[in-house]
Amino acid sequence: MMKPRLGGHILAAALVAQGIDHVFEVPGESFLDTLDGLHDVGNKLKLVTCRFEAGAVNMAEAYGKLKGRPAAAMVTRGPGACHGSIGVHIAMQDSTPMLLFVGQIPHEDTGRDAFQEVDYRQMFAPLAKWVTQIDHAHRIPEVVAHAVDVAVSGRPGPVVIALSEEMQKHTASVPDLPRAPVSVAHPDPAALRKMREMIAAAKRPIAVVGGSCWTEAGRAALGSFLVKNDIPVTVGFRRQAHYDGAQGNFAGDLGVGSDPGLIGKIKQADLILALGSRLGDAVTQGYTLLDMAGAVPIIQVLPEGSEIGRVFRPALGIVSDLNVFAHAVAALAPVTPSWSAWTRDLRSLREAQRAVPNYDGSLNLGTVMRELETMLTPDAIVTTDAGNFAGWATRFLNFTDKQRYIGPTNGAMGYSVPAAIGASITHPGRMVISMVGDGGFMMTGQELATAFHHGAAPIVLVFNNNQFGTIRMHQERAYPWRVSGTQVTNPDFSKYIEAFGGHGEVVSDTAAFTPAFRRAVASGKPAVIELRMNPDQITTRATVADLRAGKPPPPGA
Repeated sequence: MMKPRLGGHILAAALVAQGIDHVFEVPGESFLDTLDGLHDVGNKLKLVTCRFEAGAVNMAEAYGKLKGRPAAAMVTRGPGACHGSIGVHIAMQDSTPMLLFVGQIPHEDTGRDAFQEVDYRQMFAPLAKWVTQIDHAHRIPEVVAHAVDVAVSGRPGPVVIALSEEMQKHTASVPDLPRAPVSVAHPDPAALRKMREMIAAAKRPIAVVGGSCWTEAGRAALGSFLVKNDIPVTVGFRRQAHYDGAQGNFAGDLGVGSDPGLIGKIKQADLILALGSRLGDAVTQGYTLLDMAGAVPIIQVLPEGSEIGRVFRPALGIVSDLNVFAHAVAALAPVTPSWSAWTRDLRSLREAQRAVPNYDGSLNLGTVMRELETMLTPDAIVTTDAGNFAGWATRFLNFTDKQRYIGPTNGAMGYSVPAAIGASITHPGRMVISMVGDGGFMMTGQELATAFHHGAAPIVLVFNNNQFGTIRMHQERAYPWRVSGTQVTNPDFSKYIEAFGGHGEVVSDTAAFTPAFRRAVASGKPAVIELRMNPDQITTRATVADLRAGKPPPPGA
């Protein structure tokens, strides 16, 4: 006979049984019994206490990006779930495996508009792969095991599980369930032969690498295939570290702020290899880059068949786990390429856009990024937020094969700082850099308290132009000279981190960056380097004056 256990304790044991080793949470009275259960398994998983639910869920999402398997986040009912929902949306659009547990009201009060009551099946239905609620303690091992399976299968994504309050207090005699490894999808050998034939017949092929849950070995195998066949490679939006930028066939990124020359070349391609890429909005420049009817042949490889051809009709769709696919194609005999000049042309575009212009102002962020590249460790992790500032890294930085670069493809602000803290907690020995605008930093920068509490030491680069720069750019395009609602007032960010006991720097000229960065690294503490930008340099390619060119100011401006 099994000893009866409280539901909260069964849940904690179920997480351990399913291989969950990190839980990121903001505590709430709605899951006190689960917190008590986590106390008993503290030597088997790390419980990370955060300061805001969006930060906690973003940390769990970053873990999933880096590890390819889910962490758990826990938030309380009502407001906690609402705060944390942004991380679920990120995980869904970014195809990141993750579990979110939400404390719930007592089951018997359902439908009374009770304190903090929300129907999570309705709330999270469009945001998650699966949403469920556990109302009976004996169902916990079953539901948690299935939730992990759903999160990692096919197109990975988030699963949300509501926990009714009284269920956690009930006892049940139920065994923990073991993990159930499932063989992933393998590519059809006939499809691989067809793919090789299509590549051999091409004159101007190009690969678009995207997707999630790539392993180091999978990326290496994919790189071997693409190098042996001399196929020029682009990476999808915020997927820069999927491919070694130092390789001679790397052509740059497709996303927000991409090189116009690269966009022009894509339009000349006669074969698109979408390897893990869903060919979404940002990658295809608002669905304008390719013909939806498939006039240019597309080979699309994804782990879930329902995603293939969702927008653009492929000439060949291959359902496969991405890492398995990479190993399979690496074993194929390479074709004899007839497009070497094409590949060199695309590479030359990448090198040309990395040449740093003489930007106005004392701080040249292009030079800063090139200098940062030389100081990153071979296994550095870089996290990014949403915003125009992110273009400085994607234009001027090349990431090598063991470095990682993660960011929200759904364009969520406030991601980078908690993601960097989650990355530093997950990989405590690695250099972790957060890149964030002043707007995004002020949304979740308080999570630096979590870094101090758990011994993490990310270095945060705050790109400060005292405005919501991306919106200002769109505002100047639509309503030039009429600045409204986009300007902000900021603190001294170096003093902010010093108040926590960390290391702060302010950099307002180019020559000051490298010594400031080295001091931040040497401090061994969480650090903030505030980069005081020229606010008129609104993107890496345009100033406010450029956007206003030919548009006379209104009277009185």
